[in-house]
Amino acid sequence: MSEDHQTKPEFELDPADDVRRASDDSATDAPLWTAENRWRNPEAWWLRAGVGPYLVVGDLVAFVLASAITLPTSPTHLLVLLITLITLSMAGLYRSRLKLSLLDDLPYLIAAVVAGLALKVSLSTFVPGIDPPLEQVEHVTVLLLVVIVVRSIAYAIVRGARRRGWVRHRTMVLGAGVIGTRITHALLDDRRYGLEPVGFVDAACGLDKMHLRPLPLLGDYDRLGQLIREHLIRDVIVAFGGTRENALVDMLRTCDRLDVEVFVVPRLFELHNTHRDTDEVQGIPLVRLRRATFRSPWWAVKRLVDAAVAAVALVLLSPILAICALAVRLEGGPGIIFRQQRVGIDNRPFEVLKFRSLKPVDEAESQTNWNIKHDDRLGRLGRLLRASSLDELPQLWNILRGDMSLVGPRPERPHFVEKFSSYIPRYVTRHRVPAGLTGWAQVHGLRGDTSIEERARYDNYYIENWSPWLDLKIILMTVGQVVRRQGG
Repeated sequence: MSEDHQTKPEFELDPADDVRRASDDSATDAPLWTAENRWRNPEAWWLRAGVGPYLVVGDLVAFVLASAITLPTSPTHLLVLLITLITLSMAGLYRSRLKLSLLDDLPYLIAAVVAGLALKVSLSTFVPGIDPPLEQVEHVTVLLLVVIVVRSIAYAIVRGARRRGWVRHRTMVLGAGVIGTRITHALLDDRRYGLEPVGFVDAACGLDKMHLRPLPLLGDYDRLGQLIREHLIRDVIVAFGGTRENALVDMLRTCDRLDVEVFVVPRLFELHNTHRDTDEVQGIPLVRLRRATFRSPWWAVKRLVDAAVAAVALVLLSPILAICALAVRLEGGPGIIFRQQRVGIDNRPFEVLKFRSLKPVDEAESQTNWNIKHDDRLGRLGRLLRASSLDELPQLWNILRGDMSLVGPRPERPHFVEKFSSYIPRYVTRHRVPAGLTGWAQVHGLRGDTSIEERARYDNYYIENWSPWLDLKIILMTVGQVVRRQGG
């Protein structure tokens, strides 16, 4: 691995200035949207979050109006509001969508208010003073009608704002083939989607008919991140272009660090069934990719939970930590804590802490010896610490400092990161998030002398599918492994 590759992983953006102009001749016809002239075509800050927050406010207004009309006497009618909001959120009715249709939403609106009514009625047996059933039905009926009216007005306002160009997201189309061109024509002809295509990104070869395309070629795939920033792109549509899908995966991970939404035209899209998570442009389905894990609001909560749990655990487990430290000192002498350099988020090195299970001959052995599980120098205490995972407890301090997380890909030494990155596809992309004390690969038995390629696949699966529940699930599975002494 070259020095550049060590300091700047594949998925990390080139830190060049936003004002740098594309160098290829094909992009010269496209306007350069730089940080300096951003004010000339501003997108108001209150539009950056999409329609979701305003739909929530609209439903709250509808609930207040419905309550003012029906005058419920019991405060338990707030349960209807709570269940309605939760149900609509689970149905995806608060996410940004290209196509806003009240008729598509109607079954979910009815289900939401009925669910709230059902909960309230079920509590009438246990909670005194709840409104009579007739008044409850009246309140829910009025609520449904007001929600329908408020949403219809909101949708009309959004569609009108899009048509007039008040809401427009600068869009880049990856792939200048037939499908990419068809989508571009559709977006240019129909502004109700709120997307403003500015150009194509595709390989230079095979584009001899670019003069027939409605927009210019901005550049090649390998300049994707730079082009997104130069042209202030908000949405990327992946059509069928002149690059392999396998290579396109790594290129699209460039978007993880940028505030863009990515839509993908699925293969065999003519056979693709649309559902709540699918958008469409004039009959062509678009699958909206999930936002990068670290762009989720829950990611900040994850860090707070990490710090809180680590701090409490250090206090509660301090007797165990003291016993382990004393045992290590008595068995092996000075040097209770073993410090070793590992690679964390964005390929940044940090020093991981563990209870020493044996003393390496020198630093070279520490950095290059793959596994000491079967090392003859490993004593009874060392084997016990490793089997019970007690040797990992000092890493709680790493978590508290922010070097690591409770759950994430296990950190590896620089020597092996360099080695594995040279032949294992997407190994380096597991460094998009902080390393973890435990992880999805570990709870599936991928530790010690197991397949590195499988570990990388499990780690990347965890990153792409992260959720608070997945973290909790991994922690519970880890506790089970510790109890069964399945450590490394």
